[in-house]
Amino acid sequence: MTPRPTGRLDPGGHLVLARTFRASAEDIWAAVTDAERLARWYGTWRGDPASGRVELLMTAEDWDRPEPLLIRRCEPPQHLALTLGTAADAWRVDLDVVDYGGTTVLQLTHRYPDPDEVESVGPGWEYYLDRLVAAETGGSPDAVDFARDYHPAMSGHYRPLAEQLRARA
Repeated sequence: MTPRPTGRLDPGGHLVLARTFRASAEDIWAAVTDAERLARWYGTWRGDPASGRVELLMTAEDWDRPEPLLIRRCEPPQHLALTLGTAADAWRVDLDVVDYGGTTVLQLTHRYPDPDEVESVGPGWEYYLDRLVAAETGGSPDAVDFARDYHPAMSGHYRPLAEQLRARA
């Protein structure tokens, strides 16, 4: 069964997705920042985060070399603002962790997404967030299947969002 897509556009035209966890904000923060925990569902990083730059190697992709990752802002355990890549088309992504006393919401905001990429980027973020859920709930991130359940299966949800972004331009 294909998971239900959750992505939406906020008033600024940013792509927003969220997941809810029965865990503390500190625990979810660690899941997205601690090198060992991040490696379980997203990728490995090397370097010194205090410098504001690390190199990221995606674990679920066929990448053979790491990509630069710029840490624009880090406010543990609530906010992490990143730039993935260095080219003009680099992705700006914010992660917000909100603790509601027993449950924590992780909100991912992909700022200024390219409308031509939304139909694949949206399902991609759904995939990675579901890998995070699997890793944090005792499941296997490797059981989350991008080709079967995310793309192109979720493209129909993201197509109207891409059209909304094009209409704003």
